[in-house]
Amino acid sequence: MHEPSQIHSWITEIRARLENPPPNVLPPSDVRQAAVLIPLYVDAGQLWTVLTKRTEHLPTHKGQIAFAGGSLEDGEDAWQGALREAQEEIGLEPTSVLKLGCLDEAETPAGFRVTPCVGVVPYPLETTINEDEIEDVFAVPLNNLANPDLVEDRAVLIDGKERVLRIYHVGRRQIWGLTSRIIQTLLLRVGIEDTQMGA
Repeated sequence: MHEPSQIHSWITEIRARLENPPPNVLPPSDVRQAAVLIPLYVDAGQLWTVLTKRTEHLPTHKGQIAFAGGSLEDGEDAWQGALREAQEEIGLEPTSVLKLGCLDEAETPAGFRVTPCVGVVPYPLETTINEDEIEDVFAVPLNNLANPDLVEDRAVLIDGKERVLRIYHVGRRQIWGLTSRIIQTLLLRVGIEDTQMGA
């Protein structure tokens, strides 16, 4: 069990790191707005996050590893959309999430502008999977994602141009695309590569 002061310490530190510098906001456009929730919790002195594996029959990003999230509905802001989608996909109660901040907005080749919302969730985390959308939900320590032995930079051809994709290997799972870019930004912003959070 973590002491309240220890919990407050890592939450305060990450919130400060996310606020300064502020996240990059893209210029206004007609691109579809979306948001994802990046859940964080501390267990055994390590900072963990929670990811999903999408089912194979979804219209976009089928079978990919992703954070819970999706398109915003009319009138929603990024946080409202991220919390609603997390509740729909993995049964996470919105009132159980403590908001920390956001990461840089990013656009996807599928035509979405995504705002990653970072929040603290209870541990142990109880989830209820929406089997129409989610095949699996799993947690991974951020320190593992920062392990160079589990990271691959792979050169691929996209539209005739060579690009380098970062791929995170978590067991038999491969994390790439937008989720990989979000993880890269998250590790940088929380300083996980050179700081042990929690304890």
